[in-house]
Amino acid sequence: MPRWIAIFDRMLIQAGADAVVRVRIGVSGWRYAPWRGVFYPADLPQRLELKYVASIFPTVEINGSFYSLQRPESWKQWYTDTPQDFEFAVKGPRFITHMRKLRDVDQPLANFLASGVLALKQKLGPILWQFPPTLRFDARRFETFLALLPRDTASALKLARRRHPRMYGRSHLAIDRPRRLRHAMEIRHESFLDERFVAMLRAHNVALVIAETARKWPMPRDVTADFMYLRLHGDRELYRSGYGPVALSRWARRIAAWHAGRELTDLPRGAVRIGPPSSRRSGGDVYCYFDNTDVKLRAPADARSLMRRLGLAPGRWPATAQIVKFE
Repeated sequence: MPRWIAIFDRMLIQAGADAVVRVRIGVSGWRYAPWRGVFYPADLPQRLELKYVASIFPTVEINGSFYSLQRPESWKQWYTDTPQDFEFAVKGPRFITHMRKLRDVDQPLANFLASGVLALKQKLGPILWQFPPTLRFDARRFETFLALLPRDTASALKLARRRHPRMYGRSHLAIDRPRRLRHAMEIRHESFLDERFVAMLRAHNVALVIAETARKWPMPRDVTADFMYLRLHGDRELYRSGYGPVALSRWARRIAAWHAGRELTDLPRGAVRIGPPSSRRSGGDVYCYFDNTDVKLRAPADARSLMRRLGLAPGRWPATAQIVKFE
């Protein structure tokens, strides 16, 4: 057994009871026809695909919310179809990030929050804001957007009530109790390699996504929040290349380091640091999603392999993912 895995195992055993931090590995989306009969059993009804994914992975990204507003019934069904300790990462609407480019987005954001996302209750994980390659860093615009983002579900509900009248009758305006909300941002333009951007994210506790994109777009590695958000789109070919044993072992070591709050020494190829090192030294949650889905079958296979390398056996994650704790 490699030494770093033995150290990781000791962390699990010696964990304190009050500071629970988790590693969650998953996939981006779950409805892909080529998965049927290969990843999914051939006789599995499509309506049970999410349940099947949730029996193996502790988290999944919801992609449909990026393309259009989903209906409350869908959000409620996704909640019903997954275990109590499952988490969804939710991709924010492209209408906000790609079409409006963060200009005048108060009501679009209210519409998104009213569409049913709050029905996920405790299963609502980070909200992902992915920006197009054409969007440049604008300090004033991003500071305005960061200040607008709700940091808890009570604030989100207050904002959701300001939805457009066309949302009347197709909204979910209720929360079970106030809960923390997390946000992450994925950038694709070099203008974001600016220390001011890192400082903004740290001030608002928003994670800067570490995205491997076969070196097509910048790959910042700055720690800007109390959690990490990784998206693995392919190391050699964007959206297509699978991850071999060496690459997966490297990502496992990196995740273990971030999870423990250690400074990263095994840097991904092409990764750059924008601002000064983070002052954080305690462990934090790590979310990692495989989005190398153009070949469709690589994402679930790679996610399962990475889980095994971290001692999070696929199919047994509810028992293991919750004992990753630190004093």
